[in-house]
Amino acid sequence: MQRVIIHADLDAFYASVEQLDDPELRGKPVVVGGSPEGRGVVMAASYEARSFGVRSAMPMGRALRLCRQAVRVPPRFSRYSEVSLQVMALFREVTPIVAPLSLDEAFLDVSEHADAYGGSESLARHLKAEVKQHTGLTLSVGVAANKLVAKVASDIGKPDGLVVVPPGTEAAFLAPLKTRALWGVGPKAEAVLAAAGFHTIGQIAAAEPPQLEAALGSRGLWLHAMARGVDDSPVSTDHERKSVGAENTFPRDLTDGPELRAELDRIAQSVARRLERSGFRARTIVLKLRYANFRTITRQSSRPLPTDDSGEVAATAAALLDSVAGPGDRFRLIGIHATNLVKGEPDQLGLWVPAAESVREAGA
Repeated sequence: MQRVIIHADLDAFYASVEQLDDPELRGKPVVVGGSPEGRGVVMAASYEARSFGVRSAMPMGRALRLCRQAVRVPPRFSRYSEVSLQVMALFREVTPIVAPLSLDEAFLDVSEHADAYGGSESLARHLKAEVKQHTGLTLSVGVAANKLVAKVASDIGKPDGLVVVPPGTEAAFLAPLKTRALWGVGPKAEAVLAAAGFHTIGQIAAAEPPQLEAALGSRGLWLHAMARGVDDSPVSTDHERKSVGAENTFPRDLTDGPELRAELDRIAQSVARRLERSGFRARTIVLKLRYANFRTITRQSSRPLPTDDSGEVAATAAALLDSVAGPGDRFRLIGIHATNLVKGEPDQLGLWVPAAESVREAGA
């Protein structure tokens, strides 16, 4: 049976939800993110805002200078999660093999279901129509014989795209595209490839493997396979979650005191709720701190029995903060991450114990 893989991606998701919920925002440049007075960044930008050069991860102050008529709205993650669950449920009405990558995108293996809808393109159109009808949001879809090419196809079709890559044409489809279009090629890899004379995916595919190894090491062989459209990875619904966490960058640096401790407790409650919703429990709690001078450290504490109890998460994080915070220290970011996750029932006993050998300092 020929594999049929779909990559489905909601267009400008956070901003589109805000425009959906507030009709006055429709047709206007909308940016979702933190305050420009602090260190807020753009988490999402509507296509109206993108036309001014606004992009995700851009400092909010810069975004509002580029587009002075932009409307900034703070993120509402609970609402985005609610809509995401609705969309993923629509996907699962078509196939049980759905692997979400984030709130707004997922891979679907529809190999056994495409014929029932009149073929892969008809099925893709059905998905787009269902999402539009039930949520009012626009879905871009890429269809191919593997995940890699389906992902590239959905990306180049945005917004409101539908791109189908017939089996056997993967390499030809990829060849004229810039190297950055490949999944996993970021700005640094793009620059290295350009310096080595590779500007298109087709040039990578036509290269001898030793050329790519010389430029990118062992990763060059992986890129060579990708450039030829080779990807046998399955759409797995059993993705192993590595961690659950949350962090916050403050509008102004904070010293250790009631405001910092209240934020630590709020983040701990958020992490505990995410653990509970996901069905995981954690053996290790990691505290992340970034100082005013951008020095970043992590401290962690582990226990033999896992938990998702908010009180335990908060108490552990507080103890870790106690162990490092000194008079005069000023912090620009604080975060909590729960790792060493396991499934199962909550434990009744067990104490968190410091894992001194796991303490590390990270670069900013």
